[in-house]
Amino acid sequence: MNEPIIDSATTKAASTESPSTLATAVYERLRRDILGGVLRPGQKLQVEFVRDRYRVGNSPVREALSRLSSDGLVERREQRGFYVAPISADDLRELIKTRCWVEAIALRESIAARTSEWEEGLVLALHRLSRVPRSLNSESYATNPEWERLHRAFHIALIRNCGSRWLLAFCEGMIDQAYRHRQLAVAKIYPERNEAGEHRAIVQAAIEGDADAAVRELEAHYQRTAKIILECMDSAAPPQTLPRRGRAARKQPARLRGA
Repeated sequence: MNEPIIDSATTKAASTESPSTLATAVYERLRRDILGGVLRPGQKLQVEFVRDRYRVGNSPVREALSRLSSDGLVERREQRGFYVAPISADDLRELIKTRCWVEAIALRESIAARTSEWEEGLVLALHRLSRVPRSLNSESYATNPEWERLHRAFHIALIRNCGSRWLLAFCEGMIDQAYRHRQLAVAKIYPERNEAGEHRAIVQAAIEGDADAAVRELEAHYQRTAKIILECMDSAAPPQTLPRRGRAARKQPARLRGA
């Protein structure tokens, strides 16, 4: 996972483009690798490591890392350098809660200002997503990049009509963070879940102008996803070491343990 990756676009840019353009190219590659789980939470991002991985100089690397730090995808630790931002169950719960709050506002505003153009774009986004399989393998889960791309486009289409580029940009950042959590979870196929039906229910309510129903369906959709990710995180967590007092307690007679 840590071997240098030769990126032809970045390598070509390194010989022809300005430092700012190079920094943008490195930023995009790093961002994609962090969101996709290639670079793991807590992994140290030494300048030399990033420089060799993407075949660029130190200055573009430092600028890219600083930008990612502003995005919340990289942590800059005093006297220790840059690290991939960690994730946790509490982090996910906070993300989902905030996403439900903020996207509820954006969705309500989009519905209040709905136009035929927005509705057509929403139906088209749903149609495109429905034609692509969630997993590349029908028996075991394998990420389908095209589904992920169309899924992101669908959720942006829902709130695109909110009338605030600041609100939209904030929501897009949370969409990316949610994607990262999903990619890092131990994923599997859940045949009992009907994601396509959930998406249709949101769109149907939005087109009918029922903001309360649309928000309710959207929040339920996010909560179902969060529940699955949390279950995956729990199953992947290492077993807890039993405290010394607990081990000793097991050796005591039952009457001493309050039985």
